[in-house]
Formats: sequence, C-alpha cells, structure tokens
Amino acid sequence: MRVLFSQFGTVRSIKLVKDLFSGRCKGFGFLEMEGHEARAAIAGLNGKSFEGNLIKVKFEDDRGKAHSGRRRRH
Repeated sequence: MRVLFSQFGTVRSIKLVKDLFSGRCKGFGFLEMEGHEARAAIAGLNGKSFEGNLIKVKFEDDRGKAHSGRRRRH
C-alpha cells in the first residue's frame, strides 16, 4: 500500500485492520498523508483495481469521532 500511495506524496503512516484470530487483513485500513497529497491519491486511486480488487479511497468519516455513544442531557 505504501508504494501505491507514494505515487501521490509522502505516506506518514499506514494501519491495516486485521482479524484478531486469523491475522489476515479485513480489507480496509487507514493511511495518513498531507491534505493536498491525500486529495490527489483519492482522485487517482478511488475505484481503481489493485491486486484484482476495486478499491475505495476516501477521507476518514468524522461522524464516529463526534459521537461517543452516549446521549447528552440538555
């Protein structure tokens, strides 16, 4: 993944999500790049084929961070 995304800029970090029991990749992960480089990677890679699979590349969804699962009292 690092080589693939490095075409568009510097990859700061990669975290592939793995199954706890088998150790195999679950098919998604998180990659950190500068904003303009990340936008170029999204434009260049989203919907493309990688190792026989179509890939989705997008910005992390911040909705999960905004909600802690608890309701706020007003």
